[in-house]
Amino acid sequence: AQPPTSETLAKANAPYYLYCIEKFGPTRCMFECNFPDDKISCSYTVLWNSFKRMAQGFSPAERATLFHDTAARAYRL
Repeated sequence: AQPPTSETLAKANAPYYLYCIEKFGPTRCMFECNFPDDKISCSYTVLWNSFKRMAQGFSPAERATLFHDTAARAYRL
């Protein structure tokens, strides 16, 4: 009935995201979204805040890699 909060979304998705990051490493993973299609389940802000919650256990350098560096390299930006 209510859209999820970033905390709820992070709690539900963290096992999957963190498993992949553990197996592949931050240099081969990135946080991304599929907006506007994803907005059927939550807002853009809630989704990105859930990513931030999931990344809290990583170092600043690893977070930079997950949120920027890997995408910049993969998309040649």
